[in-house]
Amino acid sequence: MANEKAPPGVDPSRPSIARVYDYMLGGKDNFAVDRAAGEAALRITPDGPEAARACRAFLRRVVRYLTATAGIRQFLDLGSGLPTQGNVHEIAHAVDPEVRVVYVDNDPMALAHGRALLADARTTTVVEADIREPERLLANPEVRALIDFDQPVGLLMLAILHHLHDDEDPAGVARRFQAALPAGSYLALSHFHDPGDAHPEVSRRARAVEKVFNETLGTGRWRTHREILTYFGDLELLPPGLVPLAEWRPDGTEQARQTDTYHTIVGGVARKR
Repeated sequence: MANEKAPPGVDPSRPSIARVYDYMLGGKDNFAVDRAAGEAALRITPDGPEAARACRAFLRRVVRYLTATAGIRQFLDLGSGLPTQGNVHEIAHAVDPEVRVVYVDNDPMALAHGRALLADARTTTVVEADIREPERLLANPEVRALIDFDQPVGLLMLAILHHLHDDEDPAGVARRFQAALPAGSYLALSHFHDPGDAHPEVSRRARAVEKVFNETLGTGRWRTHREILTYFGDLELLPPGLVPLAEWRPDGTEQARQTDTYHTIVGGVARKR
């Protein structure tokens, strides 16, 4: 950002997950400290921006599927981050302008930009909350004003659970959100992935980037396929299952190369019966 000017409540001397991600996507809502954290990771995996773009493409395909095919008309987007091109409400409203979307984040800059973008929105809002407190978040009046938990919900937990430490019980957090969903709801989830022995060199680099993330951001866990699967609980995982993002129902609009980060982020969608 020009002259490193920050909105009220934003500390430009400490890196932010949302702003590092914005930098990886080529955005301008980041500071020197965020770019330094991003560059440290890029020295190990130079294709990091491609992984960030894969995340956005996955989000687009998921939201299109849930609106156009599964009939979902309300979304709860946890850890939504900084607004960028192709936000959930924009994708959903291309199918039905009445789809309701609640974005949730606790990053001051993400909240400031999101609220500015949605200042006149009737069907969309941005809520400040911490996903580590599911019951408090779900009881928030702003959430309840737009989300009817008697009707199917599209719950988006994209690139968020890997920012919870093991002792913060990410599986338990996911389970508590799932418990609030009625039958016919869907959970879309993506997560940093350690491919282990299947791709040992990629695994080594994933662990190196994990170290950088924890030294600069204080968070970031690359977990195994088995660990990530547990976050879906007893929901019915849709084909093709939990896979590298580019392999989840590709629509031919994006071309994905199998670079180093290809196997280090996986995602899937599951339905509550």
